[in-house]
Amino acid sequence: MDERFEIFLACAPGLETTLVGEAKAAGFGPLRPEAGGVAFDGGWSEVWRANLVLRGAARVLARIGGFPAVHLAQLDKRARKFPWGEVLRPDQGVRVEAISRKSRIYHGGAAKERVERAISETLGAPVSDDGVRLLVRIEENLVSFSVDSSGEPLHRRGHKEEVGKAPMRETLAAMFLRECGYTGEEPVIDPMCGSGTFVLEAAEIAMGLLPGRTRGFDFERLASFDAVAWEAMKRGAARRETGLLFRGYDRDAGAVRMAGANAQRAGVDGTAVFACQPVSALERPEGKPGLVIVNPPWGARIGKPGPLHALHRSLGDVLKERFRGWRVGVVTPEAGLARATGLPVLPPGPPVAHGSLKIRLYRTNPL
Repeated sequence: MDERFEIFLACAPGLETTLVGEAKAAGFGPLRPEAGGVAFDGGWSEVWRANLVLRGAARVLARIGGFPAVHLAQLDKRARKFPWGEVLRPDQGVRVEAISRKSRIYHGGAAKERVERAISETLGAPVSDDGVRLLVRIEENLVSFSVDSSGEPLHRRGHKEEVGKAPMRETLAAMFLRECGYTGEEPVIDPMCGSGTFVLEAAEIAMGLLPGRTRGFDFERLASFDAVAWEAMKRGAARRETGLLFRGYDRDAGAVRMAGANAQRAGVDGTAVFACQPVSALERPEGKPGLVIVNPPWGARIGKPGPLHALHRSLGDVLKERFRGWRVGVVTPEAGLARATGLPVLPPGPPVAHGSLKIRLYRTNPL
């Protein structure tokens, strides 16, 4: 295998352009946007760094190579000659997933079995449900292999152990913050914070805390891993002080308790503060204006759309009256709920996949 290969940063469909902006700012590239993510060429150190520093990527895949194959016997023969030992380790399990499209090898299950057998019999690595995930894609008779270097999805930062009944993923929250123009230099308020995702992400960005700083990754189980170099990479980012406060509010005392515990685990308690109060009690804090960003209840998530219009109207009234000069971001799948706020929202961003739904960010210029 070459020292450089294609690296694919997967993201929620609809956020590709925003992820390009983040990856470019982090020094990756040249970047090639694709459906569902962004690709670029690099080596294993770039794989490690992408997992460590990118807030919007859902996974980092290393596309390690492949070959043409038109029948299972050919796949078996060529898979046995593939240099698995340059990537995988014999003492670590592997989990193979295979799909086939527009190819003479049409049965993904059979292809999966051939690749599993080739790896176990030539390298000695066991097939295991908790092994490193190897993705096999056969398209137009070309077999390609990708290793999922992340393991657990990257929205699992390792700090938000407690969540409410309708959590916003950290990766989506980070990208919506970016789309609102947030750079870590202004206060952020979430008046319906739930378990605190927007507030925690904003505080971490302001403090220079890398999203992957405390969690583990599956690239640590690969043959290319260098523990000394990895520790040096993690030490390269220094925590910085910020004079800003990031505030989250919720009328659910249980949610506020969870958000506070999550902030403590993330190391941002004192910078991210939470309190129990309804939207009607929201007041503008002293100091310069910033960003109010909120993921209010919406029909398919909590309750039904009809009764929620009054809640959105109340939110909009409070913001228009008390938050002059602040920008606002509202996340919802319902254009009608965004309009119910009465806020001067700009044309919405693209629909973003969130489970089985499509959500959009509706944002404003300074009120």
